[in-house]
Amino acid sequence: MPRSATTHSADTRRPTATDPADRHATRPARRPRTGRPAWWAELLLAGIGYALYTVSRNAVPDHRVAALHRAQEILDTERSLHLSFELAVNHAADHVTWLITGMDYYYATLHFIVTIGVLLWLYARRPDHFRHARTALYAATAAALAGFYLFALAPPRFLAGDGFIDTVVVHHTWGSWASGSVDQVSNQYAAMPSVHIVWATWCAVVLYHHARTRTVRIAAACYPVATLVVILATANHFEADAAAGLLTIGAGFAAARLLVGRPGSATPAPAAG
Repeated sequence: MPRSATTHSADTRRPTATDPADRHATRPARRPRTGRPAWWAELLLAGIGYALYTVSRNAVPDHRVAALHRAQEILDTERSLHLSFELAVNHAADHVTWLITGMDYYYATLHFIVTIGVLLWLYARRPDHFRHARTALYAATAAALAGFYLFALAPPRFLAGDGFIDTVVVHHTWGSWASGSVDQVSNQYAAMPSVHIVWATWCAVVLYHHARTRTVRIAAACYPVATLVVILATANHFEADAAAGLLTIGAGFAAARLLVGRPGSATPAPAAG
């Protein structure tokens, strides 16, 4: 066979295998699901979450003594490190009746109102980001529930011997988790981590990234700070609970990244005043 024909045949022969690196480079990256999920599925997830909370609440009688002991240990540890300022904040706020009463209502209501409001806003206005944000919130909340069950912890207001004031009892605040019959449907020993900090920080991150106005973003950034002051002033949490809450929501966003991928790439319009 002529040499030219042999060369032509070799040059036009297609390779029988593709280099693994080239094959990996051409593979499309996994993209998160977009669009608004079914409303009934979201209600089902919320129902499952409440069922898990019920399980943790029903375990409280078995953990009461340990919860009080741990609370004293945490307070003593913070004091030994000169990092404890819960008592000072609690007493300072209690001197102003209208302020501490407002904080009691803040603690009992905004925790749910703001979080549910942000979830609904995301579902209606930012559906491509909803799955990622919702998964982060649910994952963090599930981790917090596990913490309540495995590490039951009494709030500072139960340590009256150390000088803490139960502001709800003293000022007869209606509807808070420590008042009247409401304490029968809430876990009084669920202080670690602080779900108030978990949810407030989640709201702040979501609104800061997806809101269109500078005013909303500033308010979002202030919300967890205000919540921190409230949970300390009302003696519902230790500083350690707040720190654990920040770690928990950080883990929640990491879990969302693994479970549903990166959030949508769309960005809001430039912030307006």
